[in-house]
Amino acid sequence: MFSKSAHLYDAIYTSFKNYEMEAERVHAIIQEHVPGASTLLDVACGTGLHLEHLSSHYEAEGVDLDPQMLDIARQRLPGVPLTVGGMAEFDLQRSFDAVTCLFSSIGYLLSAEMLNKGITNMTRHLRPGGVLIVEPWITPDQWLPKHPEAVFVDHPSLKIARMGRMRRRGEHSLLTFHYLVGTKDGVNYFTELHESRLHSHSEYLACLASAGLSPEFDPEGLMGRG
Repeated sequence: MFSKSAHLYDAIYTSFKNYEMEAERVHAIIQEHVPGASTLLDVACGTGLHLEHLSSHYEAEGVDLDPQMLDIARQRLPGVPLTVGGMAEFDLQRSFDAVTCLFSSIGYLLSAEMLNKGITNMTRHLRPGGVLIVEPWITPDQWLPKHPEAVFVDHPSLKIARMGRMRRRGEHSLLTFHYLVGTKDGVNYFTELHESRLHSHSEYLACLASAGLSPEFDPEGLMGRG
């Protein structure tokens, strides 16, 4: 996943993504469905950029598979419990008013079986009457051939050019990122491959329903992915 680029994650994504605005939208959805909700678990929380804002509203916790990402999150959120664990396997032995899984992290569950296990596991951490918010990855029907995409970061002591090209293999998307990173120590180049599954809309709804939830779909979501 982001094993090579964890130290660059915040600089890249805060250059174009408004985490505070997205967190406030998530907060509004939670309170609409569970008025007075006070506890929250963010699954696949990464470096804690959403949690930084959500933790001002909730007694919050985070889970992520990548220890490097959580090390960064711990520096940002010293009072927030953070646990290393995969979406389908973690077990905190407690439940929450709200569970979130944002920024299409759900796509890293690479089969329909794993999607079902992940949704079931997240639901298992919900209190009765709680709300699960999942931001999906693109579906097979939404897939279109992609042009290369680029992000540029121009800080005084850090320069990043990241270009990515996505291709499709069956029901999986394969996104190769190419990084060119400049610091006072020189210029470094590396690549990273991100594989995600193009779960269908019906698969998402079926997994949510089989977990005992009543699914609702917002086609816009936080950033146009639903």
